[in-house]
Amino acid sequence: MSPRCDCCGEHVEKLNQQITVMRKEIKNLRQILDGAGRAHRKHMTSIRAAVANIGLREPDKEQAPPPPLAAPQALEQGNIQTVPIGYISSCFAVKNGTPRQPTICGPSRAELRIQQSIFNNPEHALVGLEQYSHVWIIFLFHKNGHLNYKAKVKPPRLNGQRVGVYSTRSPHRPNALGLTLARLDKIDGDTVHLSDIDMIAGTPVLDIKPYIPDYDSPHSRLDKEHCDPITDQKTDAQSDLESDKNDNEALVSLLSKDKPEAGIPVRDSSQSVSAQLPLHKNIHQMLDEVRAHVTQGELQLSCASEDQVSDSPKTKAPECNVDYPCYGEKAYITIAGWIREPPVSSLQVRFTPQAQKELADFLPTHLSGPSESDRPRFRFLRSTEEAVAAIRGVLSADPRSIHRRTRCRDRLFYFILDSADITCWFGQGFAEVLQVRPVEQNVVFVAR
Repeated sequence: MSPRCDCCGEHVEKLNQQITVMRKEIKNLRQILDGAGRAHRKHMTSIRAAVANIGLREPDKEQAPPPPLAAPQALEQGNIQTVPIGYISSCFAVKNGTPRQPTICGPSRAELRIQQSIFNNPEHALVGLEQYSHVWIIFLFHKNGHLNYKAKVKPPRLNGQRVGVYSTRSPHRPNALGLTLARLDKIDGDTVHLSDIDMIAGTPVLDIKPYIPDYDSPHSRLDKEHCDPITDQKTDAQSDLESDKNDNEALVSLLSKDKPEAGIPVRDSSQSVSAQLPLHKNIHQMLDEVRAHVTQGELQLSCASEDQVSDSPKTKAPECNVDYPCYGEKAYITIAGWIREPPVSSLQVRFTPQAQKELADFLPTHLSGPSESDRPRFRFLRSTEEAVAAIRGVLSADPRSIHRRTRCRDRLFYFILDSADITCWFGQGFAEVLQVRPVEQNVVFVAR
């Protein structure tokens, strides 16, 4: 085969470039088509709603009324209409910068007021909830933008890798339901005060449930199950050790009973008494040696028993039908490896001197004064230290999307925390806060 000339190589390279461009164009056209389809469906929905509202669509008079069991049947089929019990008033006003998990930003706070349209006396529904330290919050991802979802998603912690949507906590799901575990700070009438949250202002809440570790934590169930990896692994050698220990205890008891009998003096004559004294001393000495030997044997047996229990394979639990590995003394829960060891590392957060000065100018939520009314004030955060910790928690987890990380690295990043508008930028392994200013009046914190 003759070697390819230079002109042919150039033509092939040009063709490859054109193919690459065509593939990108096709991908863009598909995205545009998907967007047009979503917009069309949205317009059709709005048109139907408008037509139904103005009454242009006359009801069918011949149509029979629905049976009285229509609602129960719909409930049995899983078709229900949800009604929010209240809306979140949070220190996060927009999606940008809101933590993806509640443990990322501990100082984050929110309030939830139960609507009176749900209960005539909303405070009655909260009676007894103050006995719990944490609650489950079931809410809606109302800021998804659209109801589009895919079977595979790209979690930010995986840095672009795709996994199934049900193996993640992505908000883009067939049913846009969210679940978070929040700390219950206090209850004031019909208002629930929360912390350790990851919900933005205006989030519709569907339900509140108390967190009960005995029911919700798998670690608490370990002691209640019949397959205890420690107690169910007593071997035959352990039983032998226990039986030997019991024998030694019986021997000590027998020797203790024999000791007074051996020490009884003989009253026949003075010679017999003098002859008995050395024997009495020898018997006492022998009994003390035997008792010391038996006691030492007991200690060795108990130590051997404890060592055998501690060295036993606790995580295997051969008595239980467990098909998954176990890690640690009580752990038998498995999670995806990228949860604890993601390919994206935590970022170092630092502040410029100007940002530190601007942040220190904010007043905490519980302080007020007539002479300082012109200074900005937090609505939820209680100190400058809390604000610094909250900002560090948000930025150390890198709140940027995959698109921003890969294609918009040099752009500034903006987010709102409480009443502070924060500007920062990201470098290699760090995030730096450049500016902290009060939120403008056009940014409204939703509190219904």
